Amino acid sequence: MRTTYVSGLLALGASVAARSNIILETDLFSDVDDVGALLLATTLKQSNLLAVNINVPSSYSALAGSALLGYYGHPDTPLGIAQPIDDRTFFDGWAFKLGEYTSKVGYHFREYSSLAWDADDKGKLSVNETWDAVKLYRKVLSEAEDDSITICSIGFFNNLSGLLNSTADEFSSLSGPQLIAAKVKELVIMGGEYPAGREYNFFGDNPLYTAHVVNNWQGKMTFSGAELGGNVFSGAGLMKDGPDADPAKKGYLWYTYGEARESWDPLTLVYAVLGLDDWFEYAGQGGRNHVFPNGSNEWVWDEQDTRGEQRWLKLKPSYETAGMWLDELYLKGAREAVRGCKHKRH
Repeated sequence: MRTTYVSGLLALGASVAARSNIILETDLFSDVDDVGALLLATTLKQSNLLAVNINVPSSYSALAGSALLGYYGHPDTPLGIAQPIDDRTFFDGWAFKLGEYTSKVGYHFREYSSLAWDADDKGKLSVNETWDAVKLYRKVLSEAEDDSITICSIGFFNNLSGLLNSTADEFSSLSGPQLIAAKVKELVIMGGEYPAGREYNFFGDNPLYTAHVVNNWQGKMTFSGAELGGNVFSGAGLMKDGPDADPAKKGYLWYTYGEARESWDPLTLVYAVLGLDDWFEYAGQGGRNHVFPNGSNEWVWDEQDTRGEQRWLKLKPSYETAGMWLDELYLKGAREAVRGCKHKRH
C-alpha cells in the first residue's frame, strides 16, 4: 500500500521544523492557482503567514483575498493591494471560456471577509481601507527579526519594485534595500523559464518592474519556472472530494469547470514554506538570473556574482506524484478548516 505525502507529514509530529515566516505576494485575479497557494499558506502547519499583498489593483481581488483569509482562520492577517484600486474584472479572451472567478469568491463568501462588498455594510471595512502594499511591506519587515522573512512572489512585480524604491518612513529609518538586506531571508519567485525563456509573470504586467527587481535584488533568490508547475496538474481531488462549502474548491470549479489546473503557484508556496523537503532540488548554482526589458530571462553563469545566492528549482518526484501530493495537502487543509471551525462567520 502506497504511503501518501500527507501521511508522511503527519508522521513527523512534533519534530516538524520551525514555522516559516511568509509574506505572500500574489496576482489573485486571472488564474486560480493563486487560490491553491493561498489555501496552503493558511493551512500548512509549517506556515506562519504574516501578510498578503496583491499586485492587481482590482477590488474583486481584495474581496476574494479577504474572504479566503477569513474562511481559513486568518481574519486578522493584513491585506495589502496595489493602488489605486479599481473595479476591473477578468475574462480569458484567449480561451474564451474562463470567466472571472474572484468576484464570485468575494461575493459568495463575503460573510467571512473583513472588507465590505457593499460600501454601506456597517461594521466592516471598505475595500479602500486595505493597506497600501508597499507600506504593508515596510511595516511587517520593520517589526520582524533580522533575516527571518521569506517573501513568496507568485505574481507581478510592481509591489516589490515599490519596496526596492522605498525610503525611510514612519515604520523604519532604513531605505528599501537596507530593510530587505536586514530582514528578508529569501525571495522565492514563480516566474521565468530556466535556463532561459519568457513567461507570463515576467512580461504580463510591466516587464520593467520585473527587470528592476530581479536584476537589482540583493540576497538569496530562488526561482520556480514555468517548466516546473506547468507540468504538474492539481485541484481535481479538491473539486471532487473537498467540502462542499470550501471557497478554494468553488474557485477551482468556477475557473476550470472540473479540470485539473497547472500548479505554478502552489508548488512555489510549498518550497517557500517547506524548503527542498522531498519535493525539490536546486539547479543553476554558480549563476544568476537576468531579465531583459521585454520580460524574457536568461541564466548567466557567473560564480563571482556578489548579489547573493541564486538558483532555480527542479522536482524530485514525478509530475504525477507532485500533483497527487498537492491534492492531498489541499484536501487536508480544507477538511481541517471545517473540523476546526476555523471559518466561523464574523
